[in-house]
Amino acid sequence: MTLSMYQASVPVFLRALTNLSHVLKKGEAHTSARSVSEDVILQTRLIPDMLPLARQVQIATDMAKNGVARLAGAELLKFEDNETTFEQLQARIERAIDYIKTFKPEQVDGSETRQVTIKTRNGDQTFEGDAYLLHFVLPNLFFHCTTAYAILRVAGADLGKSDFIGKA
Repeated sequence: MTLSMYQASVPVFLRALTNLSHVLKKGEAHTSARSVSEDVILQTRLIPDMLPLARQVQIATDMAKNGVARLAGAELLKFEDNETTFEQLQARIERAIDYIKTFKPEQVDGSETRQVTIKTRNGDQTFEGDAYLLHFVLPNLFFHCTTAYAILRVAGADLGKSDFIGKA
């Protein structure tokens, strides 16, 4: 059986964002139970030169929604990156999930050789679709989801591996 570009992207993106939403809910519950300011937790970093929790969530959603759009050759859905509460971050994740769900297999399949150029802080990077998905989008998506999990775990939220991985 061959794995299609759609199968390797859309269901993986949806699961990662669904699990990120779950992790955030547990982080929010911990924050509330401990009477900690949302802003304190959302601006928490693992170390000073890493981005805070809120930005980790923003980048994770961008990776998923922009990843599928670029593979499909579609217009990118822009988000403002102005979330300051758990509720707003949850809404962002939900908007990203809803957008990703609009893509059909026929839009993404066959994108293995589609040229994808992205702007990075190091200049433009160009990939073929399969390399873009496997070597850029997926590692970045999981890096930022993992970092969000780690920030909340270090803050004391009751999280475990099954929260991050989710249900099969």
